[in-house]
Amino acid sequence: MAKLKRLATKDDVIVDVCTPISDTEIEERHKDYEQLEPRKFAFRYNPMLYLPTTFTLNGETHSIQYNYCINPFCHNFGKEQKKFESVKGKPSRYKIGGSSNYNKEVICNDNSLVEGITLNCSVNPFSNWSIAEEIKRLVQVGSVLDIEPDYQFHKDGCADSSTTPFKDTKNFYSRGETKAKSHKYQCKTCKKYTNVLPNRERSTTYHQKKNEILPTFARLLVGKGSVKRACEILQIGNGTYYHKLKWLYRRCLEFLERYETKPLKMMEFNEVWLNTDKMNYYLNNVINKGQKAKKYPGLEERQLQTYLVVTADASSRYVFRSDIAYDSNITLDDLERDTILYKEDHLNTFCRKNDRLEWSYYPQEPTDNDTEDVGGYKYELNKIKKRSQYVDGLHVNVGYTNTAHFWLIKNLVNAKEWRLITDDDKSIRNAFYRVFTNEIRLSDAHHFIAQSDKTKGREQCEMEFEDAKNHLHEWGDAKGYKTRNLRTLASHYLEEVLHKHEFSEVKVKDGLRYIVHKDNPLEHPLASKDRGFHTVDCMTDLSSYEPGDIAKMIMNVNDHSVNSFIQLVRRRISSLERPLTTARGDKKSYIYANLNPVYAQYMVTILRTYYNFCKPMKMGNKKLTPAQRIGITDKQFKLEDIIYFK
Repeated sequence: MAKLKRLATKDDVIVDVCTPISDTEIEERHKDYEQLEPRKFAFRYNPMLYLPTTFTLNGETHSIQYNYCINPFCHNFGKEQKKFESVKGKPSRYKIGGSSNYNKEVICNDNSLVEGITLNCSVNPFSNWSIAEEIKRLVQVGSVLDIEPDYQFHKDGCADSSTTPFKDTKNFYSRGETKAKSHKYQCKTCKKYTNVLPNRERSTTYHQKKNEILPTFARLLVGKGSVKRACEILQIGNGTYYHKLKWLYRRCLEFLERYETKPLKMMEFNEVWLNTDKMNYYLNNVINKGQKAKKYPGLEERQLQTYLVVTADASSRYVFRSDIAYDSNITLDDLERDTILYKEDHLNTFCRKNDRLEWSYYPQEPTDNDTEDVGGYKYELNKIKKRSQYVDGLHVNVGYTNTAHFWLIKNLVNAKEWRLITDDDKSIRNAFYRVFTNEIRLSDAHHFIAQSDKTKGREQCEMEFEDAKNHLHEWGDAKGYKTRNLRTLASHYLEEVLHKHEFSEVKVKDGLRYIVHKDNPLEHPLASKDRGFHTVDCMTDLSSYEPGDIAKMIMNVNDHSVNSFIQLVRRRISSLERPLTTARGDKKSYIYANLNPVYAQYMVTILRTYYNFCKPMKMGNKKLTPAQRIGITDKQFKLEDIIYFK
């Protein structure tokens, strides 16, 4: 029987990340911290850059190490660091460049005596440890666990204190049920009454008052009802509103566990087209209750930019994940404790456990050999203390969220081949190349960039749509095609163009031939009424494909699926809508904006569940939900099915 569930907390070990440094190294760090200046201290522990981090998830052990070349056309792409002992000078495959601690780069060593042709690539390194911690955070945020209460069935000194009604039914009386449908038992010896939690089949709304408002509450939430307006309609207080929001979020996670995670694990796709983008919004920067604004002036004017990362299936428009780049569980006390233990303030960023956070270390008093003065220390300390007066938690570097986001999608979906569609976003692109390295090297994964001119007016876009339609019909007539279907004509047109158009080119160096990206985007022959023409570029090697195969792939390149969901977020979630235009100096007001990213994650997940399983859309001749189109369910659900899911 299914037990009642609760949201996972940071104390639950769902993902067990192994600390990549030993106790001996920690002791050495404490000694060197006082004796070495920061630059020498950081240099000594740089080898951690290429050290894999191991973690356990669902009984499986995973190891990640993503600090290598991520240029798909480079000979070093995806290869681990290596020192060539047999070559003069013993060069390494990579070297570390950059003067500033925050601008370090992993650079391909351009040495023709070593191996192949490298492209002098450079990439900002990430902390493998911090990537594992971000994966751990996203798993914890999206997990529910069984409630396991510690029952006391007996009074102190009872002769049958070791018995329970689950195993020793003869030692207990069954005393019926409470109004909340929890079963009551009484010990026959000590006469103690104990209520036992009902299972999920008997009560889906245990510990919930005003159950009758839940469907209306859910519809207001996904229908752009503001917090204040929902409270007025439902006649509840703000505290009850957020309690219901958390409860509904948990119900959505339970629903997704059965109808998303399990079915996707059982399915295998020949090809999956991912469409990824990120949305940013600004927190309503409200000081925490009990804090004095005059004590820490300045931060109340700061706009705390927060990112939402979304990935959808381009074919079915099913949204696989939507993650807020914010860690609400981390505290500044945790940050200070890690800084003191691992001496992270003197390490390079790629060696830090908390490099993913907006503050990767807590300022420490300068040591005798420190290059930082007391004034600089107090300045940094004052900045972080200002931040502590506002919303709990810390923002996460969106590059780390992107990487963990893709890793979890890859772990969820079984696919033979992968295709990714994005705009020209470096953080998303680098994350994809890191996570899907092996697939790209085997030509089982490709990345397409779709871009359009967002300055166009609606009239121009409609003109381009008509021009594209007329051009394809005229071209089809000239070539003798009888069909008037625009997609069929566009596919034939692309195949002809691709006999001459190339996304990459061959170069020769030291007698060796190698392929590089040409930066030669192609205008897609199909224009849309709202955006006009858009261009397509491929950032991976397509040289082994025939023009007809490339044409078929390009026909699938558009960003409609992810844009559709992000626009729904803007339109349906009141606290995540675009800022209001006002008479203020910056012409914007964030008065209705979300003030706690925890609730933003709740709302977006609820909307994602509703969008995937309850909201049908017409594509072709059928009106189906994204979940039906991708094949994980054969019915359209209602909000009541999620709320009262057993």
